[in-house]
Amino acid sequence: MAIHHFQLQGEFIELNVLLKLLGLAPSGGAAKAMIADGAASVDGVIETRIRRKLRAGQVVHLAGEEVHIVVAAAAS
Repeated sequence: MAIHHFQLQGEFIELNVLLKLLGLAPSGGAAKAMIADGAASVDGVIETRIRRKLRAGQVVHLAGEEVHIVVAAAAS
């Protein structure tokens, strides 16, 4: 299982956008279809809401991939 850490730049990121940005889905449409089919889970619960807002501390699982949502490091 590959583990990724996604640094959140704002308050949240939508699930479909995250999957596309990380290359876990080849396109936005594919991301939406994968989520609608129940292929993704958030914090261990299957998620079918395409635009589910993800915040720091949450963990997404999809096809053997694990994504930890973390707060971006402050610029100094």
